[in-house]
Amino acid sequence: MVALTTRPLAPLASPPAGAPVRRLPALRHLGPNWYASVMGTAIVATAGAGLPWQPPGTRTALTVVWALSALLLVALLAARALHWAHHRDQARAHLLDASMAPFYGCLAMALLAVGGATLVVGSDWIGMRAAVAVDLVLFTAGTVTGVLAAVAVPYLMVARHRPPLADASPVWLLPVVAPMVSAALGPLLVPHLPAGQLRQTLLYGCYGLFGLSLLGALLMLPLVLGRLLTGGPPALALTPTLFLVLGPLGQSTTAVHQLAEAAPGVVPGPYAGGFATLAVLYGVPVMGFAALWLGLAGALVVRALRRGMGFSLTWWGFTFPVGTCVTGLAGLGSRTGLRLFELAATGLYALLVAAWLVACTGTVRRLVTGRLPAPPA
Repeated sequence: MVALTTRPLAPLASPPAGAPVRRLPALRHLGPNWYASVMGTAIVATAGAGLPWQPPGTRTALTVVWALSALLLVALLAARALHWAHHRDQARAHLLDASMAPFYGCLAMALLAVGGATLVVGSDWIGMRAAVAVDLVLFTAGTVTGVLAAVAVPYLMVARHRPPLADASPVWLLPVVAPMVSAALGPLLVPHLPAGQLRQTLLYGCYGLFGLSLLGALLMLPLVLGRLLTGGPPALALTPTLFLVLGPLGQSTTAVHQLAEAAPGVVPGPYAGGFATLAVLYGVPVMGFAALWLGLAGALVVRALRRGMGFSLTWWGFTFPVGTCVTGLAGLGSRTGLRLFELAATGLYALLVAAWLVACTGTVRRLVTGRLPAPPA
């Protein structure tokens, strides 16, 4: 996420006579990158529910985390609406900023992540019927928003931003990854739709979103790796954004698994078998590359910490991408029966929970002390 300073907001000067008074100054620098906290919280619940081992009390704890993610989503939607109402100039500046505009993909992913977690664990508290209704609304809103972001943000980058290749960043992946989240979570709704055309349309539609996002990410990834090889490590505060590359890798592996799970009885038998085969033939090598990138990104994070990298909102980048790898590995484990995938998923989930606790603690502490939200460095 975009690096934010941790200094307190400067007091606003008195406006000149006759000038309109700006209200809610604390929200002026509340950008779309804050939705990363919702995504990072919801994935803790969803990923935990898919693990092969469920100690006593796990389900209740995961449901509490889901409820927290839902409350965060409602609060941020309200705060962002106020931001647009009272600080429209700053909101437009975010859209015209090549480093901030990609975070509009986070809005879509936040809606989708909470909707999926509602269906997976929230149904324990609100019932399956209500959970399906909530997820249908959030899935529809998140998918529409994600597709719009996948088109609009690259358009702005081409027509208005025109960033140099030297500025290539994993943040550029955010808009094109959003439809992949729809592809991974949409199949969960397939059994709850009427049999026939609706189920097939959703399933094939999710496959289309999978292709949209995958090809978009494959176009962006060489730019990111090329920038690292020729330009060196990113700025210290931006180093956690390297973990964003794990997002399309883990989420696409999760998507092919969920699509294969939903296919039997919805599409003809040969197609369903092909979906199941693809889930393994695609997922295993992609998770291999994810392991490579995790090692590279982790080494660069250690390097940045040794050089004094402090906390910022970019640390939420350690959560959602890692969570998608957990769900991807758990899917491979259940499909292949290999204990190795299950152990890897469990180990990564422990890393996810630790990263989430650190990100939560750092964010709350800075909110209480008034150091967040803060203008970009």
